[in-house]
Amino acid sequence: MVDIAALRAQTPGCAHRVHLNNAGAALMSRPTLEAMSAQLRLEAEIGGYEAAEVVQEAIADTYEAVAELVGGRSAEVAFFDNATHAWNAGFYSMRFRRGDRILTGRAEYGSNVLAYLQVARRTGVEVVVVPNDAHGQIDVAALASLVDERTRLIGVSHVPTSGGLVNPAAAVGRIAREAGVLFLLDATQSVGQFPVDVETIGCDLLTGTGRKFLRGPRGTGFLWVRLDALERLDPFVAEIRSATWDGRRGFDWVDGARRFESWENSYVNLLGLRAAVRQALELGLEAIAERTLPLGTELRARLDELPGVSTHDLGEVRCAIVTAGVADVASADVAAALKRASVNVTVTVPEDTQFDTEDRGLPPLVRLSPHYYNTEQELEYAVEQIAALPH
Repeated sequence: MVDIAALRAQTPGCAHRVHLNNAGAALMSRPTLEAMSAQLRLEAEIGGYEAAEVVQEAIADTYEAVAELVGGRSAEVAFFDNATHAWNAGFYSMRFRRGDRILTGRAEYGSNVLAYLQVARRTGVEVVVVPNDAHGQIDVAALASLVDERTRLIGVSHVPTSGGLVNPAAAVGRIAREAGVLFLLDATQSVGQFPVDVETIGCDLLTGTGRKFLRGPRGTGFLWVRLDALERLDPFVAEIRSATWDGRRGFDWVDGARRFESWENSYVNLLGLRAAVRQALELGLEAIAERTLPLGTELRARLDELPGVSTHDLGEVRCAIVTAGVADVASADVAAALKRASVNVTVTVPEDTQFDTEDRGLPPLVRLSPHYYNTEQELEYAVEQIAALPH
């Protein structure tokens, strides 16, 4: 059972804001802030390198914590300064050649699609966009029919940035495993919101961020890579953290996923990530989901009851990300009005998921994303503010 009052008391931002922008950046807890502040003070007092030496055990535990979060091993985890760099490190390490195929979904994140298109321009690979099924999620039957001997990668966003859809990742994983095709899952919006297990899903690479539903600091991202997939990847950057030079004209990659990392990183941010992940694990991802997902369902239902307001989330399974439009009111104006009422939301950018938004002709929408520390009263307050808008 999640103690909401205690968790809110540990979250300074809850005292003066209704924060419904957890799909953007969630509010950090006091333990996370204290872990970061302590390391920052230590760096100021004794020096950055020296402070890093002091916390090596805690940094090692950060790898353990993220591995536990996704159901993998610590040797399979690499850290980055954001999820996009983590995703790029995995994707650009794949060996593509002319005639290969990349299969992706219609809800794929724009940065990922741009990377696919860049590789297509460079190498002549074909990017194939799998259609949606009747629920608006990736059509797994169509995906299975499109996989052939030319397919080198299946890349899917677990939860898109533009709505509450949860793609059937485990079904995609079964297809990828049967075909022996690499499966890269962008879990940026799902980790921390509900359980994500790499063995259940069957992906080969997974990326995530600390700042969203994990409630960690900005400037943190991670890549998980299955150890037996490493031989099929060639990291696109070699440096002293990722490889060992033989002193002549050769080098060897270091063991495990550390071969994707750079030497320099923020120990302050990593310790903040550690505190946030450990808090999520202590609460339990099942318990978090049991609290968070119904809040999304309730908010969606309340908004749909309002005259002139419509929600636009797809999927057989939907999460705690809710997108809505208000008739005759620009979404930017809705967000601005909510901000004046101390409610944090954001506005979707159609260009970030063009395959999906062009299919449905969607304009920018208001994105509201509650988390377990939000209350039903806060949802009601936000809905009342939207209902009061002139339209």
